[in-house]
Amino acid sequence: MLEGCKSAKERWGGVSELIDNWLNERQNILVLYCSMTGIDQQGEDDRPLLDKLRNFCQMLVDYVSAGHFEIYEQLEQEGRDFCDNEALALSQQLFDHIQRNTNRCLDFNDNCETLSSVSDLQEALSRIGETLEERFSLEDQLISMLHSAHGDKADQLAAGQISSTGC
Repeated sequence: MLEGCKSAKERWGGVSELIDNWLNERQNILVLYCSMTGIDQQGEDDRPLLDKLRNFCQMLVDYVSAGHFEIYEQLEQEGRDFCDNEALALSQQLFDHIQRNTNRCLDFNDNCETLSSVSDLQEALSRIGETLEERFSLEDQLISMLHSAHGDKADQLAAGQISSTGC
C-alpha cells in the first residue's frame, strides 16, 4: 500500500512538475519575444536581433515539441485515469486547433531566416505573436480541463486518501 501511495505521489506530482517546467519555458519564450519586438524596453538582452531570432526559433520548436510529445500525452492520460470522457472529447477539438497552430509555428521557424527586410520580419513577428497568444489560450484550456479539474482527486490519491481512480 505504501508503494501505491509513493507511485501515486510521483505520478501526480510529476505531472504538475512537468507542466510547471513547460510553463516556465513558455515564459522564457515570451520574454525573448518581447525583447525582439521592442515591447520590453527595460530588457537586458543586448544580443543582435539575428541571435535572438535563432534562439527564439529553437525555443519555440522545443516548446511545441514538448507539448506534443510530453505534455499533451500526460494531460490526455490524466483524463483517462480519471474517466473524464467529456473533457477528453472536448480536448480532441482543442488538439485539432493546436495542430493547425503548430503548423504555423513550424512555418515561422522554417521561414524566419529567409525574410528579406525589416518590415517582413516585423510582420512575421506580429503573426507569430498572435499565433502564440492563441496557442497559450488553447493550452490553458487543456490544462484546465484535463489537469486542474482533477487536482483534488489527484491530491487525495497521492495522499492515500483514496485508493484508485476506478471508473
